[in-house]
Amino acid sequence: MAVMGLFWTSLILIFLILQDGHAEDKPRKISMRIVEEPSNYGYGNQVNSGVRTLTPRVKASNVSGPAPLQQLAGRCYSKVLGNYKYKFCPFYNVTQYEQSLRWNPYSGILGVWQEWEIENNTFTSMVMPEGDDCGGSRRRQVKVYFRCGNKNQVMNVTEPTTCNYMLEFKSPLVCHPHVMLVYPTLSEDLQSQWDQVEQELYEEQITQKGYNKRLRRIFEAAGYQLSQKKQEELKAAVSSQDKTKDGDFTTLQQCNAEYKKLREEVETLKEQIKTQEERFPEADDLVLEEHALDYDLMDDYL
Repeated sequence: MAVMGLFWTSLILIFLILQDGHAEDKPRKISMRIVEEPSNYGYGNQVNSGVRTLTPRVKASNVSGPAPLQQLAGRCYSKVLGNYKYKFCPFYNVTQYEQSLRWNPYSGILGVWQEWEIENNTFTSMVMPEGDDCGGSRRRQVKVYFRCGNKNQVMNVTEPTTCNYMLEFKSPLVCHPHVMLVYPTLSEDLQSQWDQVEQELYEEQITQKGYNKRLRRIFEAAGYQLSQKKQEELKAAVSSQDKTKDGDFTTLQQCNAEYKKLREEVETLKEQIKTQEERFPEADDLVLEEHALDYDLMDDYL
C-alpha cells in the first residue's frame, strides 16, 4: 500500500509540473493603459532618426495674442490623417510627415508662425506662411483655427486650395466667449488710440479705409500683426535663405553649414546602401535555392 501511495503521489506531482509548464507557454493577457499626451521634447526632436531635420526658412514671430493660449507655446500636438502625420507647435510651425515605408518619405514645413488674422475685434486664426516650396515660386502656408473642446488636440487638416492649408485645433482654453477678443488684450495706451479711431469714424472724420489702416497700426504696435518693416525683413530673410539653397552662399559660415549637412546626408545614404547590400545577397541565395529545388522536381517528372 505504501508503494502504491508513493506511486500515485509521484504521478500527481508530475502532472502538476507538466500543467505548470504548459501554463507558462500560454500567452497571458496584460492590461495596458493608452496615454495620449502632447510631445514636449522640443521642436526639433525626431523619434525616427531616419527623418530628415526640418529647418524653417524664417524665424517664428514672438508669442502674442490671448493670454490663455500663450501657455501652449513650447508644446506640440500631432494627428495622423490618411497617409500623413501633422504636427502643430503653437507659436512655432506646422509640419507634415508622410507615413510610408519607402526609403525617402516626404516631410516638410507647411508654415511658420508670423501673425494673427483679426476681424471684427476678434483673433480669428494664426497665420503661418513661408512653408516649404510648393512648385514654381509658391510656398506652402497654413492658417490655424481654434475651436472649443474638452482637451487640446488637432482635429483636422485640409487643403482648400493648392499649397494653402487649414488646421483645426480644439482646446478648452478658447471656450470662454470673450477669450478671443482683441481689445481687452491691449495696453491702456493702445485702447485709448482705438477709442479715438472709433470716435473719428463715428464723426465721419475718417473713411472706413482710413479706419482699417489705423487699426492695423494699433495691431502692429501690439505685436499681433507684421508691420511694413517686419514684412520687408521677412522678405529679405527668405531671399537670403533661397540663395543659400541655390548654392549662393553669402558667408563662410553658411558654406560650412551646408557642407556639413551634405556630408551627413552622404553618410546616411552610405549606411542605407550598406544595409541593403547585406540583406539582398541572402535573398538572392534563397531565390537560387528555390530555383534549384524546382529544377530537381522537374527532373523527377522528365
